[in-house]
Formats: sequence, C-alpha cells, structure tokens
Amino acid sequence: MTARRALADAVWPDVPSGAVVLVPVGSTEQHGPHLPLDTDTVVAHAVARRAADALPGRALVAPPLAYGASGEHADFPGTVSIGHEALGAVVVELVRSLSLWAGRVVFVNGHGGNTATLDTALVPLRTEGHDVAWTGCGVPGGDAHAGRTETSLMLHLAPERVRLDAAVAGDTRPLAALLSDLVAHGVRAVSPSGVLGDPGGASAQEGGRAMDAMVTSTVRRITAWAVDGRGRLTEAERR
Repeated sequence: MTARRALADAVWPDVPSGAVVLVPVGSTEQHGPHLPLDTDTVVAHAVARRAADALPGRALVAPPLAYGASGEHADFPGTVSIGHEALGAVVVELVRSLSLWAGRVVFVNGHGGNTATLDTALVPLRTEGHDVAWTGCGVPGGDAHAGRTETSLMLHLAPERVRLDAAVAGDTRPLAALLSDLVAHGVRAVSPSGVLGDPGGASAQEGGRAMDAMVTSTVRRITAWAVDGRGRLTEAERR
C-alpha cells in the first residue's frame, strides 16, 4: 500500500473530504499450534491495503480492529474476545465519527465470528443515513479455520511467522457439519488442536492466488456498491 493510503500515516490537512475509508476487522484468537493469534487481522488488513491501491480515486485504510467476537475460541489461551455487544458499539461509533468527514465506509472482515455483529450494527447505521457496508475475506472452497487456506495465506503474507513444523490436521468436516457443535460447545470440544481443516499442502503460491482473488472480489464489490438488507456488499448487480 502506498503511504498516502494509510490513514494512520496521514496529517489532517491531507485527508480528503468524502474519501472512501476501508476498516479492516479481525480478531485475536487461537489459530492452531502453527499460526499467530492475529492471523485474521493480518489477512483483513492485507486485503484492505491492496484493495485501496486498486480502487480509483482516494481510498484510505484505517488502522485495523484487532479484537472481535471470538467466544467460540475462549477455551484456548491467548484468545481475546470482546463479544458481539462491545464490537457492535465500536462499529457504530466508528461509523458515526468517520461520517463527519469521510464518504463511504467499508468494513473488510477477516473473522467469521464477527459476521452477526456487522449484520446487526450496520442496519441501523444505514437507516441513519450513513453510507456504510461490509464485505468478507472468504475463499470459495476454503477450509474453516487454521487449515490449508489460512496457512497458505500466512505463508504468502508473513512466512516467518508460520511454524509449519508444528502444524497438525484437525477436524476436516465442512463447516456446515460442524456449526451446531461449535455454537453449542466451542472449537476445543470439536478440535483439541484448534484446527478445523488440514494445513498439509499449504504453500505461499496458493496463498498468493487466494489473496489476489479476495482483493479482486473486494474491489469489484466496492465499485458496484450493491448493498443487501444486512449491509453486505454483493455482486448481484452492478451500477
């Protein structure tokens, strides 16, 4: 990302009125024995930075939100979750503050546990008249958590932080098959290692392709600005 895209690096006279602001939303939670706790934040921040570079005009990237709703990972040391209510309050106040000088606000979400919060918080904000929406960093066909997909992404973005020698396979069932147990009992009851998937075969090359796909989708959605009833950017229609 060019220096002029990072909101944290700007001085106030250089901040343009009506800018599009991308806010990465991640988490601080366990990602198995081989990936760092801030994996979701690293991925969301990278997608936001690269998307900002590709968008026309002046798009700014705000400092990422590093804490999310990660209660399902609470049984693992290192996880820090602020829960849905607190995260929702932060999202609401961020948008109200940003709207004093920014144009559109886009939350770029890297953690599935934040989805319900964003859906809930953005509906009333849009009713208030704020031009805000959110989009996720999902990879079609990717595994659920700390498996091949996220391991490949981190090998692409920060290989020095990946401990491949400690990587183990976890529960490899699709997320849809795991969801009820995850909600009722948390991740540790399903996978003692914290991995939902299999990191085996992960590579930086695969991670680079996944990152390119996420950035392309993010840019396309922001450009089209088709927002559904939950505040999510979609690719259903373009204008």
